[in-house]
Amino acid sequence: MKFGMKPKSLLLILFLLVGKTLFSQVPELSEKSQISLLTCAAGDEVYTAFGHSAFRVQDSVLGIDVVYNYGTFDFNKPNFYLNFAKGRLIYSLSRSTFDNFLYSYELEKRWIKEQILDLTLEQRNQMLQFLENNYLPQNRDYLYDPLLNNCSSITGTILKDQFGDKVVFDGSYLDKQYTFRQLVRQYLSVNTWSMFGIDLAFGSPVDRKATVQEHMFMPYYAMEQIKRTTLDGKPIMKRERTVLDYDEHMRQSFFPLTPLFWFMLLLAFTGVITYFDYRHQTRSRWLDFSLLLITGLIGTVLFLLWVATDHTSTPRNYNVLWAFPLNMVVAFVFAFQEKLPEWSSKFFWTALGLIGLMLLLWIFKLQIFSPVLIPLLLTLAIRYVYLIRYSKL
Repeated sequence: MKFGMKPKSLLLILFLLVGKTLFSQVPELSEKSQISLLTCAAGDEVYTAFGHSAFRVQDSVLGIDVVYNYGTFDFNKPNFYLNFAKGRLIYSLSRSTFDNFLYSYELEKRWIKEQILDLTLEQRNQMLQFLENNYLPQNRDYLYDPLLNNCSSITGTILKDQFGDKVVFDGSYLDKQYTFRQLVRQYLSVNTWSMFGIDLAFGSPVDRKATVQEHMFMPYYAMEQIKRTTLDGKPIMKRERTVLDYDEHMRQSFFPLTPLFWFMLLLAFTGVITYFDYRHQTRSRWLDFSLLLITGLIGTVLFLLWVATDHTSTPRNYNVLWAFPLNMVVAFVFAFQEKLPEWSSKFFWTALGLIGLMLLLWIFKLQIFSPVLIPLLLTLAIRYVYLIRYSKL
């Protein structure tokens, strides 16, 4: 899913100036015109890890070769990060020359495949009219959703909107229908900080199976889907060709930099500290404060993403059962006194019970959690059990 780019050359600036005049009235395409779907390979950065999709319109008679890109946004827009956090991120449809679009992928050595659509001249003109109308300043912005309304899923939406029930998405190529979380995990390793963060933020809604069309939110799936899609009972894809031919980018992680390594280290460290606390009948208040404060902060953020934002993927997030928001308050209560209050035993029994409830939700697949969490859950359990015992001293 490709982020927007600033103009990089005088050629693009000239195109935009000429294009404004050229498309002030949408031209009628010639018989030599064609419309295609471009699919671009995944890149090295997290925001490029899933690939990208865009429409291309060509007409050698009119001298048109442009790309309509629904994956553009502007970091400099007011309140960009606040809107991102609230789930109100605005993306825009941009239009550029094909050569300029191609340039960035050549620099990044990412392949591009093109699927030429088998449309009649009337249908091609209908598509161009739609794209140009969508490109008008008052129409080009749209509310982005990473799973339900992104640069890739919008291709299926457009085809359905333009041609209705004449378009049929055949899902027989799928070995099974995946959940949204499973689809994302196909492109990011579970044991990476980026996927751990995504798993943490995702709530239970992403653990439902995606429909055949909803699989198209992933560009690679959209490309495969177009091969099995029909229009008026005939394949919608006329032919496919490779525009740029590069190897797939392979992302490798160094284990000592992964979350699993650090959580295992934390588990071992907590186990050693707890052992010495037990031997000396004492309590490492700094350790309890750190664990409670950090898990409480995480839980508070997750709870706000659940109840105070417009994100469709973050509600009903039961990670708050282990990252208990009240931990943040309790951390400060326990930080300044060696002897625990009388109610502390009940609090830690409750915290253990919530972790147990989370595990039940996991077992019954009401929400799937990151397996990287296991050593972290063991860390909390060890400390909670010890604090229950210590509270009775």
